[in-house]
Amino acid sequence: MRLFKQILDFYINSSIHVALAVFSLSWITLLEFDIPYDKEVLCFLFFASVTGYNFVKYFGLAKFHHRRLANWLKWIQVFSLFCFIGLCFYAYQLNSKTLIYVFGAGIITFLYAIPFLPKRLFIDKQQNLRHISGLKIYVIALVWVGVTVFIPLINNDFQINFDVIITALQRFMFVMVLMFPFEIRDMQFDKLRLSTIPQQIGLRATKTIGVLLLVGFFFLEFLKDVTNMKSIVVLAIITCVTLMFLIFSQEYYKKYYTSFWVEGIPILWLLLMLF
Repeated sequence: MRLFKQILDFYINSSIHVALAVFSLSWITLLEFDIPYDKEVLCFLFFASVTGYNFVKYFGLAKFHHRRLANWLKWIQVFSLFCFIGLCFYAYQLNSKTLIYVFGAGIITFLYAIPFLPKRLFIDKQQNLRHISGLKIYVIALVWVGVTVFIPLINNDFQINFDVIITALQRFMFVMVLMFPFEIRDMQFDKLRLSTIPQQIGLRATKTIGVLLLVGFFFLEFLKDVTNMKSIVVLAIITCVTLMFLIFSQEYYKKYYTSFWVEGIPILWLLLMLF
């Protein structure tokens, strides 16, 4: 049991799980628009997600405590290095237009972790996008939309049309709701000036907004020019599952509730689409 927990913790802490969520949503985009499996862009996004998330999460720790890093963090650093090599390998196989958008997402990720703006905008000395009051959830949702909707389509020279815009709006709503359980969980740790949505309006109102976003997420599907019954049924299931996790979110749940189960919803979505 202890070994299983160690493996699970490494799987989560090394960002493999969240990278699979990004991979899944990106593949779902290809499926929705009848585009064949694109190994290059999907593998690139997986490796880029591991590299980017680990950079954001562990930059400060590695910078200030590199001489006495815990063994688990050293292993994550080694794993991240191999993922960075994979990122470079698959980046070489993407088209030039895709790389421009990837560069933009990379800049946002960099600024999310690195201090660069005036101190007066921040809640503490961490002068990066992550610590601008009230901004965090929107930055994450927008980056996920760009990465999981637009980059897979751009790499396949798919024309951006009305259905793509609807999908992007749905994805933004979905990622916002997925973030709510994390923000609820972190209410006890986040500084008040961070102004997360639960801090601003409270737990109950946050869940109410989440419900409304999920309603919009589902019914926007009917505005598309092209959809099918399977997509609608799968979307209904994912809406209900996400709603359940949102409603039962609490401040003091263990990390696995959010970091494994909630973050695993996109993987479930992909499996339902495939089978």
